[in-house]
Amino acid sequence: MHCRELPLALFVLMFISTSEACTSRFRITAVEGEPFYLKYCSSLPEHESGKSAVRWYKSSGSHGHVELSPSSSPRIALHGYALEFWPVELDDAGSYIFQRGNDTHNWKLNVTRRDKNSCFTKKLVVSRTVEVKQYLQVTCENRYYQNLVNRTSLYKSLPNHWDFYSTNDCKKIAENNKNPFIQKNAEFKDQGFYTCVSSLYHNGKLFNVTKTFNIAIAGDRNNINPVLFGPEVNHIEVELGKDVQLNCSALINDMDLVYWNVLKENGTNPNVYEEEGMRISTSEGKWHASKILRIENITENNLNFSYNCTVVSEGSVDTIRFILLKKEDMGDIPGHIFTRGMIISALVLVAVVCLVTMCVMYRVDLVLFYRHLIGRDETLTDGKIYDAFVSYLKECGPDHGEEHTFAVEILPRVLEKHFGYKLCIFERDVVPGGAVVDEIHSLIEKSRRLIIVLSENYMSNEVRYELESGLHEALVERKIKIILIEFTPVSNFTFLPQSLELLKSHRVLKWKSDQYLSYDSRFWKNLLYLMPAKKVKPERDEAEVLPVLSES
Repeated sequence: MHCRELPLALFVLMFISTSEACTSRFRITAVEGEPFYLKYCSSLPEHESGKSAVRWYKSSGSHGHVELSPSSSPRIALHGYALEFWPVELDDAGSYIFQRGNDTHNWKLNVTRRDKNSCFTKKLVVSRTVEVKQYLQVTCENRYYQNLVNRTSLYKSLPNHWDFYSTNDCKKIAENNKNPFIQKNAEFKDQGFYTCVSSLYHNGKLFNVTKTFNIAIAGDRNNINPVLFGPEVNHIEVELGKDVQLNCSALINDMDLVYWNVLKENGTNPNVYEEEGMRISTSEGKWHASKILRIENITENNLNFSYNCTVVSEGSVDTIRFILLKKEDMGDIPGHIFTRGMIISALVLVAVVCLVTMCVMYRVDLVLFYRHLIGRDETLTDGKIYDAFVSYLKECGPDHGEEHTFAVEILPRVLEKHFGYKLCIFERDVVPGGAVVDEIHSLIEKSRRLIIVLSENYMSNEVRYELESGLHEALVERKIKIILIEFTPVSNFTFLPQSLELLKSHRVLKWKSDQYLSYDSRFWKNLLYLMPAKKVKPERDEAEVLPVLSES
């Protein structure tokens, strides 16, 4: 080579090496979630192409062109004549424009969804046909990302019988730090989909770039060796009395024969029928053949018997077998195991019922124990002063003395001195002389509960406003809960406002002085359950019993 020809050769080689990674096609399809790039193919090196700035635009329809830069999206990077996406997403589809001085170039980008049930994307497959015994080469190479690739794996998947893109599971057949490859003489078993998965890091994140080849193996121009699709032995689970269809498929020449061999030593199976075959021509002039064997009303005689499908050509024979197996069902469970399982299930059910019953019966005790165990206190941040406002009949006559004593003496003694609550009792905690209505409304707003001591004579004028104000707080403001204590038996509750029936949180506790002497009695536990959860420090020097009030 002459010296004057050397610069030209170097220029041609440099142009070829730089243009290999360029994007020359107008319409391009990319896979969502993978790195992707567009690169302008220039006839001159980048450092010799002038001082004009490189600009990239995306066409946004009626809004014209939008200039792209790394600041417009954290997934976009610009390197010389290349626009990179890390990664490309579905909303990146559209028209892209490269501009440098007077040079412009357009691309139409389509972004397709990734196939979740396959190791490759159906719309991005490069198809190649190799004749049998000829040189077959599959190379995983990605020149643009070559310096970033950490590891590359090569997978193979086999197509199913008739659905070109429906494949069996992908299996890894090679792995290399850079470019795994296959180089061999082609055989029919080499047919399938080969997917290269390259792992690379960018800004601390791991990305995968995939490329898939569909390798079809063909014979010579005249004949191929016929191939039956599927494993050599197929086990099919069936139910007795049902029907089943066995499908035998093959790639054959025009004169090849596909048939089922269903003869037994003593004749044919009366419930086995071979249907008419079907053939579909391929682009290489060969045939996809299919033949169905239908077995009706399956019996024991059809089980564990080999139904053979055979393809015959001039130079070879291939056969695959189908064997029917009985599907296991629940009726085959041994009797002692079934009985033991039923007994265990019954015991578990009884235990669950007993546990639920105990929880319902001792729900109050469990809740109080849980409060004490975790030290729960729901009074810390609600801004209230009193734990409960006590509403009772204010008349202290001979007929109402015990009711008055219960409200102003027994309740404070138990709830305040023993359990640490703070009650608001009007005649004890309010200084006389103020506006009674305003005081009552203000005190109820500052209380977490409204305790109403009920009796037949309860609804007097003094307590009517207390009850109505408490109902307003409970129904409208949702700031208070109402506790009803039936001090004396009440046969008719019609004297109470009907709006009280709308409350879901109220509950009636019945007081019987001769049955609730101890602090651990059911009455006081139910009352504590309805009071707000609060950390309490009982006074140990308090008597453990209460004074007895004689029932009227």
